[in-house]
This record gives sequence, C-alpha cells and structure tokens, in this order.
Amino acid sequence: MNKLELEANKWMERKSMSNITATEYQIRAAETAIFPKEKALEYITLGLTGEAGEIANKVKKLIRDGADIEGYNDKLIQIGAELGDVLWYCAMLAKEVDMNLGSIMEGNLSKLADRKSRNRLQGDGDNR
Repeated sequence: MNKLELEANKWMERKSMSNITATEYQIRAAETAIFPKEKALEYITLGLTGEAGEIANKVKKLIRDGADIEGYNDKLIQIGAELGDVLWYCAMLAKEVDMNLGSIMEGNLSKLADRKSRNRLQGDGDNR
C-alpha cells in the first residue's frame, strides 16, 4: 500500500460513523470512573477543563509551529483523542447531575434550532 492509500485509509477511519448511542456511551464510560465520589462534581469539572485545555494547547502549538500535511493529520488525530477524554468527562458530569447525555444533546440541538429559526445563532447570552 502506498503512502496516498495509507492516508486515505486513515482519513476514512476518522470519518467513519459509529453505532454507539449517547446513552450507551454514558453507561459504558461510567464503568471506568475512578474518583472520590464525595468530591465528584469538583473532580469531574476540573478534569473536563483540564482536557479542554489540552485540546487548546495542541491547537495553539499547531498555529505556532505549523505542520506539513502529515504532521497536520497527526495533530488532528491527537486532538481527536483528547476530544474522547472531553466526552468522557461530559458523560460523567451529566451522570453526576442525574441527566442523560442523549437528552442533553437533544435539548441543545432543539435550543440551537430555535435560535436559528429566529436568526439568533450569533450574539451573547443564554437567552437569545
């Protein structure tokens, strides 16, 4: 397999869809949760901000250092891996506040659709 075919395969792997639901993800992610339960809200929130910070740092370095196409694709893969960590913390935070991740996702899409229908996607504040 030549380099172009390898790149195409990597791209296809990244773009492929999964059949896992948000609810299934939340349930399975909880099986790996190890943290002090008495400080769960604080622990999960700090973990979420830490992982989001790691994504921001990778993007910052990409801007600062640049990259050839191969390096750029490697950075995208690294960012994707960090997104998985962010998702894990989002799922655990939703569980901690006794909410279903899928319901949160649906509610967010409904909110955005409403804003779009009123031409309010841009702007500031929660109540646009």
